[in-house]
Parts: sequence; C-alpha cells; structure tokens
Amino acid sequence: MHLIDRYLLRQLLGPTVLATAALTAVALLSQSLSALDIIVSQRQSALVFAKVTLLAMPQLLNMVLPIAVFVAALVALNRLHTEQEIVVCFAGGMSRWRVIAPALRLAGMIMILALAVNLWIQPMAAREMRQTLFSVRTDLASTLIREGEFTNPAPGLTVYAQSVDATGLIHNLFIHQEKSGSSATTYTADEGRLEKRGDRPVLVMHKGSMQEFSETDVLNFLTFDDYPYDLSPFMSSNELIHYKPSDRYLHELLFPDLTQDWEKRNRLKLMAEGHSRISSPLYNVALMAMALTAIIGGGFSRMGYGRRIAVMSAIAVGVRILGFVVQAAAEEAAWLNLLQYAVPVLATYFALRSIFREKVSRFIDMRLKPHRISRASEAAV
Repeated sequence: MHLIDRYLLRQLLGPTVLATAALTAVALLSQSLSALDIIVSQRQSALVFAKVTLLAMPQLLNMVLPIAVFVAALVALNRLHTEQEIVVCFAGGMSRWRVIAPALRLAGMIMILALAVNLWIQPMAAREMRQTLFSVRTDLASTLIREGEFTNPAPGLTVYAQSVDATGLIHNLFIHQEKSGSSATTYTADEGRLEKRGDRPVLVMHKGSMQEFSETDVLNFLTFDDYPYDLSPFMSSNELIHYKPSDRYLHELLFPDLTQDWEKRNRLKLMAEGHSRISSPLYNVALMAMALTAIIGGGFSRMGYGRRIAVMSAIAVGVRILGFVVQAAAEEAAWLNLLQYAVPVLATYFALRSIFREKVSRFIDMRLKPHRISRASEAAV
C-alpha cells in the first residue's frame, strides 16, 4: 500500500471508529432502558444488567455500522476536499479509482466484520441474552423478599420482611400460604436466609413458629429453631425458551425444521431474516459509495458541500428504509429476498457511476495554505 493510500485510509479510520462508538453508546443506552424495568422489578444485580445490555451490542452493531460509515466518511472526505488535499491527489496524476480505493477498502473490511457478527456472534449473544432474561423472569427466589412490603410472588403465597441486611440476612419474616380447601399455614421467624440445597431454592427460617389451620378449623402450633421452607413448588414453570428469528443461526433460518409447527408456519419470516443477515453488511459499502458521491461526485466548491451532503443523506436514509421495507415484504413472498441484495448493490452501482461520470479537477486553488498543499503533495509522491 502506497503512502497516500495509508494516509487516506488513516483519515477515514479515525472518524469511523469515533462515529461507531458514539452511535453504539446511544443505541446501548436505549437498549439498557428497555431492560432496566425487568432488572429492577426482578431485583437483579448490576452485573446482570450489564450482561444483558452488552449482549445486545452485536445486534445493534448491524444497524449502527452503515450509519457510522456514512457519517464518518462525510466528515473526513469533506475536510480533505475542502482543504484541496484530494484535488492535490488528482493534480499529482492519481486516478479517481485510486483516490476512492482506500475508502472502499475500509468499507469492505467493515462489511466482512459485519458479516461475521451477523452469522456467528449475534445469534450466540442473542441466545445467551434470551436465556439470561428467561432465568430472571422465572427466578422466584430473587423476587420473594422486598423490604417493608407485602408481596405475592405466587398464587396463595404472601411474604413480608421488615429488612434485609448487606449479608442477605432477612429480619422479622412473615409468610402466609393458603392451601387447597380451607387450610392455611402462617410462618413467622426472627431471621431467614435464601439458600440453595441441591437444585432446590430454600428459605431457611431461624427462631420462629408455624401456625396451621386444618380444614376442620383445628389450630396446630409449632415452634422451631431452624425450618427449611421449600420454594421449588413455586418455581415450577411450563414455560420454555422460545428463540426468535434474530436469535437463530443462519442454517436454522434458511433450512428450518419443518416438522415443527411454529417453524413451518413462519418459514418465510425465517428465510427473510436469514437473507437479511447476509445482505445487510452490503449497506456498509453502499453508504460509503454514497458518501464518496456527495463529496467527490461533483466539482470543487469553496462554499462547501452542504447541499450535496443533504441530498445524498436523504437518499441514503431512503435506501436504508427501503431495505427494511423489502425485508418486511419478503416475509410474505420469498422471491422478494432477491431485492434484499439488489437494493444495496444497485445503490453502490449508481453511486460509483455518478463519481466516474464527473470530470476530474486537476487545478489547485493557490489561495490554500501552503503547508496543506505540501502535505498532500508529499503523500502523493
């Protein structure tokens, strides 16, 4: 790679990394707010919250990367063209293709990275997140105790605790359980602690009593020093983890198990998601080409390129929205999956065609600062 190629690539790489980080941070903030309600209501730790948030990052990158590429390319190319460094490259005899090659090379590398994320990292992370959220929703033990509140974590079960200290020790515990018929049992204890015995969650109560009314209205009273209260009957759930299309690997999307009723009914939806996984990285190249068109696809202007950038930005947004519309439509008609590839490929073709139709300006504005001209000239040598 020549010095000028490395220089141009370096000028594009920095803004791309910064734009990706900024947009990903905004997307993660939005994702974290949606997960916060579940985490807070289920009284989970900050570690679980961070895990759920970070596991959403691969899927967010698929949406963020093309936008980051487009924004970063506009910023970097606009600066290079305004300061006439690109004009210097043309004046030094460089072809238009060689000038845009570093940008397209960067877009190609990002496309390969996005494809790897879509095919392997995203489904792996999405499955782990789905399993974590499933465990959170079905974790009765973590929602059983709320300081100073009466809770009903399961039908017929009422729990109250005055306080829980930093070690997890529960103080002044009250449990009321209604059983079949008219019988009911009430437990009170000075202290208690949630523990695991084998695979069973158990609430071990210390220094307490049990009062049980039988169906014949006979009161049975018992005091105890330690009493293990089994929570496993309330933990049983017939709910199974259901993996959404976004959680599945490519072979599961393109070749679903048609013996399964859900997969048979949603075969087109699964196929649309599979083709989207393959085609969506192409938008990185398409939007890079459109950014190049906005800056290089026209003559030099000392007044800036605001109008061209605005027009091309609107077109880029339209192209990406069209991609989402085509994906949604492909869930009803399989042949529309071809358009998932056609949209970014045609956008790239027309953007590059627009670049090469323009005449190359090989004139340098001598009013430019001399050190800017010399820097670009040395790089072009």
